[in-house]
Amino acid sequence: MLHRTIRRAVSVFGFGLAAIALSGCHMAVMNPQGPVGVQEKDLIILAVLLMLIPVVPVIFMTVWFAWRYRASNTKATYAPDFEHSNRIEAVVWAIPTLIIFALGAVTWVSTHQLDPRKALMATAPAVKPVEVEVVSLDWKWLFIYPDYGVASVNEMALPVGTPVHFKLTSATVMDSFFIPQLGSQIYTMTGMETQLSLRADTPGIYDGISANYSGSGFAAMKFNAIATDQAGFDAWINRAKASGAKLDGAAYQTLAQRGVGQTGYYSSVEPTLFHQILNNCADGKLCTDNAMKMAALQSAVPGAKMCLHADATPVHTPAEPHPSAAERKS
Repeated sequence: MLHRTIRRAVSVFGFGLAAIALSGCHMAVMNPQGPVGVQEKDLIILAVLLMLIPVVPVIFMTVWFAWRYRASNTKATYAPDFEHSNRIEAVVWAIPTLIIFALGAVTWVSTHQLDPRKALMATAPAVKPVEVEVVSLDWKWLFIYPDYGVASVNEMALPVGTPVHFKLTSATVMDSFFIPQLGSQIYTMTGMETQLSLRADTPGIYDGISANYSGSGFAAMKFNAIATDQAGFDAWINRAKASGAKLDGAAYQTLAQRGVGQTGYYSSVEPTLFHQILNNCADGKLCTDNAMKMAALQSAVPGAKMCLHADATPVHTPAEPHPSAAERKS
């Protein structure tokens, strides 16, 4: 009797500790505030329910079998020579197979419906999406608003009901851009551009994170996504314009240095900065896209002379002799 009482007390204490530990959890993914997040929540619930179809009966039968065929139950059938049942085999294989087909169909449909590049409709007619260029750094997020000529670090704003079209890249290692309550985690990679469309339907300040480990400052690589009405969004843009800081090449080199916890606004941005970061030439080197164009032209016309970037090393085809200094000046 005492042993049973102690065991129950330990169980209750354990459940209590688990409840206390989980009370601080904020299940942001299951509390969506935009159309993409809502669809992803429904998809998670549907997938879990489908996978519970075999799980729940297995748990029930495990407990029931242990009770039914316990050593003290002499009424249970004892069949030591049993080795096969076609009916059991049919159930064991048919149900998981049907679940796999169902999950495959759901995955196929939802993959196209939730394509990150797919444009979203605004809640009001004839509303133009807000364009935002995103750069992941070590360990901070840079947001550029090309239509407004402003930028911010570790903070962004979006008007409620208006789609936001993101263009994303990384200036360093691969990161993952994620606003859990709005949905669609997407990776940022150096030298590559990914795109994402999101919409917030409820005002609020939503947590944004990097969901991919990227070094010692990864845990602090967070930002605030401020969803507000149009007046609040305009006020945020005006606050950025009033900062007086300019994000040119020199300012970007300073910003790109490793560090955490930095926030701020820029009242003006070099128009081609995102293009330069994407093409690895924000430090003045030859841009990747220009180098590819030069290589393509040289392949098409092997003997053609090429105009070179000031900092680039001259490139010559094997069939052409090395030019003299006089030829280079000409």
